[in-house]
Amino acid sequence: MNNPDVKNIQIEILSDNWYTLKKATFDYKNPDGQWESQQREAYDRGNGAGILLYNKDTRHIILTRQFRMPTYLNGNEDGMLIEVCAGLLDQDNPEDCIKRETEEETGYKVTDVNKVMEAYMSPGSVTEVLYLFTAAYTKDMKVSEGGGHVDEQENIEVLELPFDQALSMVQSGEIKDAKTIMLLQYAQINKLLD
Repeated sequence: MNNPDVKNIQIEILSDNWYTLKKATFDYKNPDGQWESQQREAYDRGNGAGILLYNKDTRHIILTRQFRMPTYLNGNEDGMLIEVCAGLLDQDNPEDCIKRETEEETGYKVTDVNKVMEAYMSPGSVTEVLYLFTAAYTKDMKVSEGGGHVDEQENIEVLELPFDQALSMVQSGEIKDAKTIMLLQYAQINKLLD
């Protein structure tokens, strides 16, 4: 930590039930040079990776659909969310993680993935960095039905959609997941399916 405007950091663990919720108390130097004490809470669930699978020949992409309790609690009527395949790193490097998650969730075994960016998804409260990838897929790469890992209580529906339909679903609000929107826009801007 190399910010000279932050000092005297004290960390208190508020919860270590699912992941870790920490409260940080620290001194922060304002632009006028005055120091003030501040407190922030940060949820640490580890870093993750997400991937957009695309088929250039058919102009289709692979997405997933699953129940997300936090969205349900915040007004998503049925709690279902359409997303790119994603998961936590779990001690893996981002590339190995996304290859594993792709096979578990979608049933496709990819070997060549392309890292396109990394981003903090909710930096006001969550520590997570998400590593975002793209990869081409073909029907012969399908090794299972996917659906997620049974031991992790995942009930994931695999969706194969026309790319243009997915873009329309962002406009209509059917796709509201930030990582998915970012990767769809990346694919559009970089003409991955042209």
